[in-house]
Amino acid sequence: MENGIMEKTKVKDTRPFARLGYTKLETAELVNTMNLLLANLSVHYQKLRNFHWNVKGPDFFDIHEQFEQQYNDAKVAIDDLAERIRVFGQTPFSTMKEYLTNAEIKESGTDLAAMEMVAEILKDYRILLESMFKVVEMAIEHGDSGTEDMVKGFIKQTEKNHWMMTAFSSKG
Repeated sequence: MENGIMEKTKVKDTRPFARLGYTKLETAELVNTMNLLLANLSVHYQKLRNFHWNVKGPDFFDIHEQFEQQYNDAKVAIDDLAERIRVFGQTPFSTMKEYLTNAEIKESGTDLAAMEMVAEILKDYRILLESMFKVVEMAIEHGDSGTEDMVKGFIKQTEKNHWMMTAFSSKG
C-alpha cells in the first residue's frame, strides 16, 4: 500500500480461444444451448404459421392477427440467435431435420380448434422460457453479456406474449 492507496493487481486473461476470448469448451457450451433454443424457436415459428393459416371460428380475426404478429417476432429472434452463433465462429442449426430432432417443442396438426391452438402456443411459451433461461444461465456463467442481453429481450417478449394469450384464452 503506497500513500494510503492500494495497488491494483492486474489479472491476465488466460482464455486461449482466439475469436472472442472464450475457451473451446465455453464456446461449445454457449453454442449448444443457443442451438437448442434455435431449434425450439424454429418449430414454434412454423407452428405459429400453421395456426395462422388454419385457424377457424368466431375468434378468427383476433387469433389470426395475433399468430402473424408472434411468428414475425419469432422470425426476428431466430435470425438474431443464428447470427449470434455465427459470432462465435460456429454453424447454427438450419435444417428442419436438425430443428425437429433437437427441439422439445413438437409440431401440431392443422385440425385443432382455435382454443386448442392457443393452448399449444402457451405450452410452447413455457418450453421456450425454460430454454431461454438455460441460455442466460450459461451466458452468465461464461461472462457472455452479449448473449445474455439478447436472450433477456426474448424472455421479456415471450412473457408478454404468454400473458396476452393467457388473458385471451380465459375470456370464456
